[in-house]
Amino acid sequence: MARTNFDELLEAGVHFGHLKRKWNPAMAPYIFMERNGIHIIDLHKTVAKIEEAADALKQIARSGRKILFVATKKQAKEIIAEKMKGVNMPYVVERWSGGMLTNFPTIRKAVKKMGSIDKLMADPSAWKNLSKRERLQITRQRAKLEKTLGSIADLTRLPAAMFVIDVMKEHIAVREANKLNIPVFGVVDTNSDPSSLDYIIPANDDATKSIELITEIMVKAISEGLSERKMEREAEAAAKKDRPAKKEAAKKVEVAKEQAPEASKEEGKTE
Repeated sequence: MARTNFDELLEAGVHFGHLKRKWNPAMAPYIFMERNGIHIIDLHKTVAKIEEAADALKQIARSGRKILFVATKKQAKEIIAEKMKGVNMPYVVERWSGGMLTNFPTIRKAVKKMGSIDKLMADPSAWKNLSKRERLQITRQRAKLEKTLGSIADLTRLPAAMFVIDVMKEHIAVREANKLNIPVFGVVDTNSDPSSLDYIIPANDDATKSIELITEIMVKAISEGLSERKMEREAEAAAKKDRPAKKEAAKKVEVAKEQAPEASKEEGKTE
C-alpha cells in the first residue's frame, strides 16, 4: 500500500486544529504546539494513525464486508458521496436517522418499501389506476426515502465498521455503533473527545482539502482490499475448474499403475 505523504498533509492544512480555548484535553497526545492561539496537530502521529486505519479498512474490504461512512457536515457531504460510489460502500450524508443501526430491521423495512414503490411505478397499468393525488403522494414518499436511505439501500446487514468525519457532529451515529460493538474510525479535531473511537485520525475536520485527502487515502486502501478479494476469488474459481481435470489425470495414472504389473506378467509368459 502507498505510504502517506507528509507534505501533502501539510499542504492540505491537516495540521490546523481549533482555538486553544476550545481544545479537549483528551487530544493532548496529538498536539504538537500552539501558534497564534491555535493548536497545531502533530502530523507525524497523524501519518501513523492514517496508515493504521487504512490497513484495517483494507482488510475489512478484502473480507467482503461493508464499511458505513457518515459525514453530514456540508464540507464533507459531496466528497463522501462521490468517493463512496467508486468503491460501492454505503454512506450517510443527510441527517442521521436515529436507530439506523440499533433499529436496523425497521430501516430495512423502509428500504424494502422503497423497492415496492419502484415496482409499482414500473408497472404502467397499476400506476395509471392510481389517482393523480395518490401518485403525487407516493412520488414524494419515494423521494424522501431516497434522500435518507438511498445510499444505504445495499446494506443488507449491519456494517463491519463505521467511518465518521467529525466525531462531535456524528455523536449519535457513534453511540449506536458503540452499543453494537461496531468498530468506529474517525477524523478527530483538537476540540473533540476521541475516547468513543477505535481508530483515531487526529486531523483538521473542517477544511475541505483535509477531508478530501484523508478520504482519498481510505478509498485507495479499500480499493486495494477489493482488488485483492477479486483476485483471490478468481484464483479459487480457476482452482475449482482445474480440480476435475486433475482428478481425471490422477485416475488415469492409477489405472496405468494397475495395468503395468499385468502387462509385465503377459510379457513373461510370452518369453
